[in-house]
Amino acid sequence: MVGAHQYQRMKTRPAGIGNVHADWMGSLPSKLSAMPLRHLAVPGSHDSFTFWVDVHAPVGPDQKVYVKYLATMFSVLAKKVMVKWSMTQNLTFKEQLDAGIRYFDLRVSSKPGESGNEIYFIHGLFGHKVRDGLLEISSFLGRHRKEVVFLDFNHYYAMEAEHHVYLISMLQEVFGSKLCNNCAVENVTLDYLWEKKYQVIVFYHHPSAQGVPVMWPGNKIPAPWANTTEPIKLIEFLETTLKERDKQGSFHVSQAILTPTVNTVAKGLLWGLRSYLVERNLPTIMSWVEAQRPGVDGVNIITSDFVDLTDFANVVIKLNNLLLSEQNRKPR
Repeated sequence: MVGAHQYQRMKTRPAGIGNVHADWMGSLPSKLSAMPLRHLAVPGSHDSFTFWVDVHAPVGPDQKVYVKYLATMFSVLAKKVMVKWSMTQNLTFKEQLDAGIRYFDLRVSSKPGESGNEIYFIHGLFGHKVRDGLLEISSFLGRHRKEVVFLDFNHYYAMEAEHHVYLISMLQEVFGSKLCNNCAVENVTLDYLWEKKYQVIVFYHHPSAQGVPVMWPGNKIPAPWANTTEPIKLIEFLETTLKERDKQGSFHVSQAILTPTVNTVAKGLLWGLRSYLVERNLPTIMSWVEAQRPGVDGVNIITSDFVDLTDFANVVIKLNNLLLSEQNRKPR
């Protein structure tokens, strides 16, 4: 398991793209901070926590039986291959936040056989303790009072009722009064959040959170998944789901990501997700992102793998300028 000193060292390594967008929400013109947040373009990361995974821990309970079997048979070798296909980000939470990322896609699990209720991030292999990641995010928010994050807890593994109680209590303990109460999505503007001093919107896709005022239900942030390795099919899917986007009542996540199949992994076994699938298709995907417009019928949150490989966050943030030009064209 990684030690606390190792975690600190990883957190403080130089970011690939610097902190040029650490305060982008707080710097938006008043016309945009008064708009519903569901109409703004917000950059997010897919499997946001996978900048580090633990090759010494057992394979996660989110994996299929045959993967667990291979990992047992070939141990370290199999896990080294899994790392290449489990990691979808290079930047830590702080580095992503400094770069402008404001939506985090989070999957969590207990460790079967471990005593207590500790919860870890997971994507094939176990990552850091959830508490460590939340504290890092909270620390950033304490220094950047006008920045707001979406935390989307959408997959849970090996978690009983007591684990959910533990995680929900942890979220309330770490973020406290920064947590935004569940309310009508149309009312959520940056101006509203700043006035209330809210900085965190948590989506908890599990019945355990029902009745907890600061836990938002998953149906308020749909994130349609294309589940394809082909960029053209991905873009067709993104276009279709945007047209079907609810006119009110929810945020919307456009997952601009490709998903490897077993066949893909077999063909690019030693290359890994980044080299074999992501890098070669990024130009096509980024061209689509650059052509988008935010607003009532447009994009809201857009997620990507390896957000540091391109100018992803900057491209998404700049889409909001189109809303200003639209307002300026309105008759007075």
